[in-house]
Amino acid sequence: MESKTKNRKTRAQVARMVERAFGGTTLATGEDAMRELKEGWFNAAYTVRLSDGREVILKIAPPEDAEVLAYEKNIMTTEVASLRLVRENPTIPVPEIYYFDTTRDVCDSDYYFMEKLAGDNYEHVKASFSPAMQVQLDQQIGVIVREINGFTGTYFGYDGNSDLRGETWKETFIKIMDSVLEDGSSKHADFGYAIDEIREVVMKHASSLEAVTIPQLVHWDAWDLNFFVRDGKVTGIIDFERALWADPLMEAQFRALALGGVSESMRSYGKTTFTHEEDERCHLYTLHLALVMKTECYYRNYDSDFVSNQSKQLMVPTMNWLKENLY
Repeated sequence: MESKTKNRKTRAQVARMVERAFGGTTLATGEDAMRELKEGWFNAAYTVRLSDGREVILKIAPPEDAEVLAYEKNIMTTEVASLRLVRENPTIPVPEIYYFDTTRDVCDSDYYFMEKLAGDNYEHVKASFSPAMQVQLDQQIGVIVREINGFTGTYFGYDGNSDLRGETWKETFIKIMDSVLEDGSSKHADFGYAIDEIREVVMKHASSLEAVTIPQLVHWDAWDLNFFVRDGKVTGIIDFERALWADPLMEAQFRALALGGVSESMRSYGKTTFTHEEDERCHLYTLHLALVMKTECYYRNYDSDFVSNQSKQLMVPTMNWLKENLY
């Protein structure tokens, strides 16, 4: 996916970053010592081969002057902190962070090197697996996500943006929703609904958020694209940059509920039935996702309509449900 937030670097620039991070080890010779990973939508990322034969992953934050959404402020710092935190639980397969540089003297933005995970991207190979194998892997994903949610914090919201934090989840989620709507409004985004109409629907269901009293770590972006698999086992999960302290029902696995389904990952997570209040929250979180996806199109200048179309597919049924299930 092409996006103007991707801060691509030349071979010479990456070589300097390698020398900074790994001391006497340098970038390997050969054109294939640096290969761009193009699946991401926000950061620039590369597979890098070092002179000692190791392969590592380099991830580079957007340029300092890049326009980003409010919740995306300092998200690389959030990602590194989250990865280091969840490594405390050995049942969560995450890569090791080798080096994180925020000095901006060899690179004009933050960057880090991390372990390259073994296995294939689940999104890319899922269709080649038998239905039984897909069930097995999806069940492992549910367990991993549940373990991530086992970490608790002292406030709700984002590590990287103190403006989007709060003592209660209701207060914090309203701030988060308002920030996305404000980001969209500044770009004259077409959500298909008036902003006041969206806000009204959120506030009518906001009381359902009051039941969430413990800030739990939420990955939020745990789609198949961010898991790696090999030999019938999930070997890793990446992309914690959008993690926040929130309600576990914000996890990607629960978006299926808004469309009327219960996934295998939800079954292994241990959550397949929902109160009306929980159903309300799930639909609010699906609305939030749809708004984020639509708004980011105006900031990234994507080269296709894929994200915008996906947003609409979520937005319309979710808004209909929220309007029809007010009490």
